[in-house]
Parts: sequence; structure tokens; C-alpha cells
Amino acid sequence: MAKSSASDIITGLDIGSTSVRVAVGQRSSSGSGREAIQIIGAAEAPSIGVSKGVITSIEDAISSVSTCLEKVERMTGVQIDRAFVGISGSHIVSQESKGVVAVSRSDGEVREEDVDRALEAARTVATPLNYEILHVLPKSFIVDGQSGIKDPVGMTGIRLEVDAQIIQSLSSQLKNLTKCVYRTGIEIDDVVLGILAAADAVATQRQKELGVAVASIGGSTTSLAVFEEGDALRTVVLPIGSDHITSDIAIGLRTSIEVAERVKVEHGLASSRDVKKEDIRLADLGAEEDEIVSKKFVAEIIEARVEEIFGKIDKELKKIDRSGRLPAGIILTGGGAKLNGLVDMAKTELRLPASLGYPVNVSSITDRTNDIAFSTAVGLVLWGHHLSENGGGRGGLVSKLGGPRIGNHIKRLIKSLLP
Repeated sequence: MAKSSASDIITGLDIGSTSVRVAVGQRSSSGSGREAIQIIGAAEAPSIGVSKGVITSIEDAISSVSTCLEKVERMTGVQIDRAFVGISGSHIVSQESKGVVAVSRSDGEVREEDVDRALEAARTVATPLNYEILHVLPKSFIVDGQSGIKDPVGMTGIRLEVDAQIIQSLSSQLKNLTKCVYRTGIEIDDVVLGILAAADAVATQRQKELGVAVASIGGSTTSLAVFEEGDALRTVVLPIGSDHITSDIAIGLRTSIEVAERVKVEHGLASSRDVKKEDIRLADLGAEEDEIVSKKFVAEIIEARVEEIFGKIDKELKKIDRSGRLPAGIILTGGGAKLNGLVDMAKTELRLPASLGYPVNVSSITDRTNDIAFSTAVGLVLWGHHLSENGGGRGGLVSKLGGPRIGNHIKRLIKSLLP
């Protein structure tokens, strides 16, 4: 592999409840003269010390992250010294906000600085105690009462308003995550909400314009982002995931979690309809007891939990009046989306077109890119790539970020606490 400078390398670090995943991307010039991104390596390691998307043991989490980083460094021959880090968990909250400023130029022309000031004004929303702002997602701008403007730069007016969605994280969880990453010896380029990064990897701009939902089904949580006209309408993290299905199977079959996981992966179906009469011998899957269970019974257990997950997703869509009303449908991604029959079940339960979300417009020299469990890690690499393409300013995906800030005071605080 050609030797690459550190500035050409972008790393995405996804710390999940089940696995820690890292994707490493390298910038390369495409034929059109634009810089493309190629995934040159991806690795995963079992996640310890993380539960429901939040860190429960710093030392264990550091060990998991370090193991994963060592794997990808051996694979790529590249030393990782900085990364874009994904954050998730049901402590993530979002709220609507509005920012209003006066246009600064005497001739009334709106400039980038005015837009930045409007976004900054939107950030001054009353943040709940102990919460930190992660992202300011501008939905639309209003210039002198004219609404529905996507990009006001260059327009003329006196008053500029922005309707934005503010995504916030519990400060303690953000500090724990950043402390964990810093103690592995790598710098943090930015902390990004995982589902926004995953959506950037698996949904096209056209789908986001038409109206699409992206659901990332993880071990302990299911993250949902809904887009319309290119903007995020709603983001939410639900405290339910594929590990709950495994637990249901373990209880229903009265067997161990390890055997239940193998039953789910090798014989699990999201729907009990049209299941052929077939038996599963638990001893063949590592169980101590020589018991035989029907495939239909297992499918019925799984179906009940899958219906609950889709029921919660539909409830969130109803809150924004998009239940059954997204032309580009729903894209399912994340490790939990590998369950057989899940796409058909989504079409039935949500009354929407449904598909599995594989990273699009990404070249790769590793097969891991085609693993939907890696969509968030790959999305974090793309997030970093788009950020550098736009010079960290507004435009494209980066306009959603409002600048790469995880809170410099937090960075300083964490570093002061390190040994």
C-alpha cells in the first residue's frame, strides 16, 4: 500500500454496546479532480464496559477501544493518532430552536458570518441542566419574513432567522466518552451523533430530499433519524435493540445467552408467517441439554420483539406526522438489521418501502465496508471527509454541524484530569 501522510487519513470510531468498530479512510484524487475517500481498513473488537450506548466502566472501555485500534493499525500499517468518534445512547435529546439576528452589512447582503451568528443565537436555547450541545442542525432560514430558504447567503434583507434542531448529550456521558478515547492516546477530531453519521453513509442526498428514515439497530439501542428536503426532521435513540431479542429467546427456550445468540443468528426469522415445520436441535448449537425446539416457536418469540421495535419507530414517525408518509421509505442498518426477514416485516409494520442500508459511494479494499454493522464507523469517516472538503464551514453535510466543536473547555478539562 502506498505510504500516506497523516493528513490523508480519516478514522471513524464507533463505540457500541456490543462491539467497538473502527474504519480508516484515505483521501485519494479521483479522475474528476475531486478528492475521493477509500476505506483502507476496518476492524472490530468485543465491547466491554459499555451498556445501552453509555460507558459504565472507563477502564474496560479503554481496553476494548485499544484492542480495536491495535487491530486496525496492524491491518493498515498506519498509526492512528486522531479520530471522529460516534456517540449514542438514550440520554441524547433534541429540541427545536430559533435564532434571530440583524444582517450586519449596510447594503443588507447576507454573508456567511450572519448565518454563523444566527446559528450561534439558536445555540443559546435553554439547555437542560448538565447537558452539552452536540449539533445545531439548521432546517430552514427566514429573511425578512420570507420563509423556506435553504441558503440565504447573497440574499438581501435586514432580519435573518433560522429554525434549527439542537441535539444535546448528557455532559457526564460526553466527558466519560472523551476521557476514554483520550486515554487510548488519540485525539478527537469531533464527537458526532452516530445515527447522523450512519445516515450519511447509507442514504443518498436524493433520498434525504424526498423523505427517508434511517434506523440503526444496535445491541442495546435503536437509533432513528428522519430526513426531508435534505434536513434532519427528528433524531431519537430508543432503549431497545437486538440483545433484547437474544434475551427473549434465552428465556423462551430456557437456555444460555450464548446458545440463544446462535439460534437467532443461524435460525432466526423476523416473522413467524410462512415458517416451514422444522426443528432446531439445541445440542448442535452448544447447549448442554439435548432439547429440540420448533423453528416456528423461535420465530414467534422474535416476531413479538421486532413488532415492538417497529411500533416504537412508528410512534416517533407519528409525532412528526410522517407515519407511512416517507416516499424513500426506511433504511435499516446496524448489526441488528442482519436478522432474516426484517425488511419484509418493516414494510408490513411501517407501511413504507424498506431496504438494508449498505454504505453508498464509498470505494474500499476491505469486505468489511459491505457489512451493515460498520455503517456508523464508515459514516464517521465520510463525515470527516465532507468536513475537510468544505473547510470546516457550512455547505452540504457540514452545515448540519455548525462547526466542529465538542466544547473546547471539555477538552481542556479532560486533559487536565489525565495522569
